[in-house]
Amino acid sequence: MEDMARTILVVEDDPDIVKVVRVYLEGAGYAVHPTADGESGLRAAREVAPALVILDWMLPGMDGPTFMRKLRGLSETPVIMLTAKGEETDRLTGFSAGVDDYIVKPFSPRELVARVKAVLARSKAHHAPGERVRRFGDLSIDPERRSVRLGEHEVELTTREFDLLAMLARHPRRVFTRDELLERIWGDEYIGIDRVVDVHVSHLRAKLEPEAGGTPHYIQTVRGVGYRFAVEEDEDEHD
Repeated sequence: MEDMARTILVVEDDPDIVKVVRVYLEGAGYAVHPTADGESGLRAAREVAPALVILDWMLPGMDGPTFMRKLRGLSETPVIMLTAKGEETDRLTGFSAGVDDYIVKPFSPRELVARVKAVLARSKAHHAPGERVRRFGDLSIDPERRSVRLGEHEVELTTREFDLLAMLARHPRRVFTRDELLERIWGDEYIGIDRVVDVHVSHLRAKLEPEAGGTPHYIQTVRGVGYRFAVEEDEDEHD
C-alpha cells in the first residue's frame, strides 16, 4: 500500500518522461502514481491524496490552468508544473493558476527530485500546528486549518496565497521586500521573478476586498520597497 505522505502523482502523457521521473523519484524513496491525462489525474488526486503533483502543462484534452482550477476545488496539494515554455508570461500563468514551482523541459531529473524535496519541505513548514487564529476586524486567519473567513464567508485561497497572507498578517505594519517574500514563501532554492509576488498580492486583494477602490485596506504597497499588512490584530486576541 502506498504511503500517501511519500506519494507523488505524475500527470504526464509522455511515457519516456514518466519512466525517467519514476526511476529518480523512486530512487529518492518516493512512491510514484502515474496518469496520462487530466481527467485520470484528477480522479487519482481524489483517490490517492498524494503529497505532491507533477503536472505536464500541455496535456491532451485538458490544459494546465483547467486542471489546476479543478484540483484546487479538491485540495491544496502542492504542484510542480513541467512546461516546454520558459517565458516569463508562461511562468506567471502557472503561478496565477496556483502552482508552487515549475521546471522547463528538457530538465535534469536530479533537479526535479531536489525541487520535489524543497516544495514538500516548504509545504510542511507552512502548516503551523497549534498556531492560534488571528483576527483583524471582519477578517480571520486560521493557520492550523489553513482557512480564511471574511465576515460570515469563507475565502477560497490557493496554497501560496494563503501562505503569503498568513506570513504578512503575522507581522502587521512590517514592510517586506519582494525578495524577502520570494525567499520566505517560495524558498531560497526558487530562482524566479519577483513579479510572481505582485500577481499573488493582486489575487489576494481581489478576494479580500473586491469592491475596494483607492488604497487597499489589508495589503498595501510601499512604493519602491514591497508590501505590508496594514491592519493591526484585534487586541483581545493577544492573551
